[in-house]
Amino acid sequence: MCGIVGYLGKRNAYPVLIKGLKRLEYRGYDSAGVALLTKDGNLQVYKTKGKVSDLETYAADKDTTGTVGIAHTRWATHGEPNSTNAHPHISYMGNLAIIHNGIIENYAVLKKQLQEHGIEFKSNTDTEVLVQLIEYVRTKRETDLLTAVRIALRSVIGAYAIAILDKNDPDQIIAARKSSPLVVGIGEEEFFLGSDASPIIEYTDKVIYLDDKDIAVIRRGEEVEVVDFNNEKMEHEVTTVELNLAQIEKGGFPHFMLKEIFEQPECLKDCMRGRVNVEANNVTLSAIIDNRKHLINPRRIIIVACGTSWHAGLIGKQLIEDFCQIPVEVEYASEFRYSKPVINEQDVVIAISQSGETADTLAAIELAKSKGAFIYGICNAIGSSISRATNTGSYIHVGPEIGVASTKAFTGQVTVLTMLALALGKERGTIDNLRYTRVLEALNEVPEKMEQLLTQGDTIKDISRIFTYAHNFLYLGRGYNYPVALEGALKLKEISYIHAEGYPAAEMKHGPIALIDDEMPVVVVATKNVLYDKVVSNIQEIKARKARVIAIVSEGDETICKMADSVIELPHTEECLEPLLASIPLQMLAYYIAVAKGKDVDQPRNLAKSVTVE
Repeated sequence: MCGIVGYLGKRNAYPVLIKGLKRLEYRGYDSAGVALLTKDGNLQVYKTKGKVSDLETYAADKDTTGTVGIAHTRWATHGEPNSTNAHPHISYMGNLAIIHNGIIENYAVLKKQLQEHGIEFKSNTDTEVLVQLIEYVRTKRETDLLTAVRIALRSVIGAYAIAILDKNDPDQIIAARKSSPLVVGIGEEEFFLGSDASPIIEYTDKVIYLDDKDIAVIRRGEEVEVVDFNNEKMEHEVTTVELNLAQIEKGGFPHFMLKEIFEQPECLKDCMRGRVNVEANNVTLSAIIDNRKHLINPRRIIIVACGTSWHAGLIGKQLIEDFCQIPVEVEYASEFRYSKPVINEQDVVIAISQSGETADTLAAIELAKSKGAFIYGICNAIGSSISRATNTGSYIHVGPEIGVASTKAFTGQVTVLTMLALALGKERGTIDNLRYTRVLEALNEVPEKMEQLLTQGDTIKDISRIFTYAHNFLYLGRGYNYPVALEGALKLKEISYIHAEGYPAAEMKHGPIALIDDEMPVVVVATKNVLYDKVVSNIQEIKARKARVIAIVSEGDETICKMADSVIELPHTEECLEPLLASIPLQMLAYYIAVAKGKDVDQPRNLAKSVTVE
């Protein structure tokens, strides 16, 4: 959930590492640190609680020379956020420095064993246990660092991406991963490490994505060597990353989140490019063409995801059941992985994850694969763990999402699920041609209609100022827009820290109505569809209790406009596509409320962009 950066080459390492940490700030963290092998041969470690800028201030008068180093942003799991628990951690003999993403589940057992051998610990972290274990193994067995790492990792239960420096070997970094992402960048006579490609892309677009239980040996003047725990050489392809600096910079916007909200029209065009052909009246997904026998007639489909991706899955369920007549279940991956699901080879599991690294979703995939299910992945990050663990799938192609609160990834996921449902429905003959054509044409028009919505930014900004006082919000929707209500509430919670709940509008009377008063604003997605009249009744019940209503309505609505306190109009589209449009004003509402409250929109407290631990 935190960030790893490493460098070995001809440049001064410190500026590369600091810039890399800043590229990874979006992942969420509470402390930062750097370890350098300086020109005079010392192993220097500087770390502090707070932001990367705090680390820069702390290290301003320190020795930051040297051409090899590792750096880290920590999101606290074991031990409170402070400079002692921050990474890197040093071995008891002072020779090794380690940074680590993930969780060592059996750290307590290992720590007790090491303490029995007289090793003292300075921090409360699981990470320090690992570096002490590696040093202990190397010393007792009188072996080299690579062998010590291989032996030590055999004793470790849990998830990790690690990078290790050795004071006595300034020409080497050793890195390893299991269930946590790690990328090696290859430049001209230099190497880079990153939790993802964002800190690397400024210097090289050539990378190696490490697989589970890979150990990479990076040595100056040599090619990267990748081995397994048994020291068997592992072959790895050098991949070209399709990423540029402009995609990971703000481009004149005050926050990444706002930039990504406004990027959505172009992102969805990219998502549909080469897949949606209105002239040919066709949606083409290579995953369906190549895996027709698995996907056309499954017994059922199970969607596994977390957070925003789970909300996209709820919309996908309705789309697939509507267009394809296949029963669909939507499960939280974190619950699914520990349940005892009845799955077999006739089932298809769709795994959705923006980062492609979500730990619970990866575990759910492995469980489903072990029972013979066919796995379809939907993710954004090319080369990610989920994209490699699944049988097939579709990238959403919306570009890197830096803001922690997901915006364009959500609409990209819903767009892919729409294309998947259309393509499957046509193959199965379960959607009639007229409706297929109507939805396809409407989907193609969504980016243009999103652009119309984005022109209402000033109106939504004005509305948001009214509601910064609120301590609670209620979001309501029906049908396809019920998951939109859930997603809108989540966005507000994530970045403004206002408590918010999303509900099916009909469920309001089964409890939440007890909370409604003049202090609770209610957001209602009330577009003109088959359930419109019922939602109108819900609004009347809300107004009878003096609550303020923010209504998301269809363009030209006259009924709700007379009832609601604030109204945001959506361009007309097919009912099944309304979530793609309705989500935009809810994203903007959350954003502007958070800004008005002075919150850190891109890096909300306690949250991480990529949840790579349980």
